[in-house]
Amino acid sequence: MTVSLRPATDADLMPVGALHQASRVAAYSPFLPADALAAPTPEEMGRYWAERWTWERTDHRMTVAERDGTLVGFSYLGPDDADDPATGLLNAIHLAPEERGRGTGRALMIDALDAMRGRGWSRAVLWVLRDNTAARRFYERGGWTATGEERSDRIGPAVVAQLRYARPL
Repeated sequence: MTVSLRPATDADLMPVGALHQASRVAAYSPFLPADALAAPTPEEMGRYWAERWTWERTDHRMTVAERDGTLVGFSYLGPDDADDPATGLLNAIHLAPEERGRGTGRALMIDALDAMRGRGWSRAVLWVLRDNTAARRFYERGGWTATGEERSDRIGPAVVAQLRYARPL
């Protein structure tokens, strides 16, 4: 069966958290140590999304992907983190591990880019972990290019490098 997309509801936030944690572990375990991925728990990640959504629901958009009534992915977008009014930020695309390679990520990306155009933005940006070569290839196939900007962040005890990508809308 094909995947369907819809706006997220409050009832989706705990399942989104569990999916987000499973996605992180599957995607990042090839290059991050297990202790970096041990936390947060799926429940803690759900509470994180519930809290974040409380503050960002007016200017952000979460879309969930379902297959046969089961949550299999989500995207999250909002205004640019550098305050460029012409730019939207794709904060996240995460998939259930078994959903990789089935076209769901592509469907979520196309939907997010359409939503950004609908908000009047002419440019989209995102941050991706430098060592996440699968995600980088995914975005590059979608027309994104690295800008040369880099920043550091933490995932548990691990310091990770992130690269900024951009594409015109």
